[in-house]
Amino acid sequence: MPIVFDSAESLLAAVGQSLGVTPWLTIDQQRIDTFADATGDHQWIHVDPVRAAQSSFGSTIAHGFLTVSLCAFFLPQLIDVRMKMGVNVGSDRLRFPNAVKCGARIRAAGELVAAEATRDGGLQTTTRLTIEIENEARPACVVDLLSRYYF
Repeated sequence: MPIVFDSAESLLAAVGQSLGVTPWLTIDQQRIDTFADATGDHQWIHVDPVRAAQSSFGSTIAHGFLTVSLCAFFLPQLIDVRMKMGVNVGSDRLRFPNAVKCGARIRAAGELVAAEATRDGGLQTTTRLTIEIENEARPACVVDLLSRYYF
């Protein structure tokens, strides 16, 4: 269950706290191929299982941008901000330390890193999501998501 925040004050009070982890999600070839079709990125390491099996990865791998795009799937599993309006401002510090092989399971661990009032009456937060790969020491992705909420 996501953590519910119903005010700017509740978000401010949670800075520095863990937001928990999401359930695991399996990254299958269909998801990788669908992302390739949506973006036009059909590089063989993503879409050719036979050729990719001969690579150093031993299989196809998910696009890095597929992995980071799943933040939109994972974040609502961690937090539920009860606001009038929210805006995705962007991201900072995006890194891909490890590849996600086809068939791997990933999940997001979250932390509310910062929150500050904005001049337009909103509250801007920085939420760090670490996309973990099951049975891997290094994560697939670490990104600081910037969101602005209006209560």
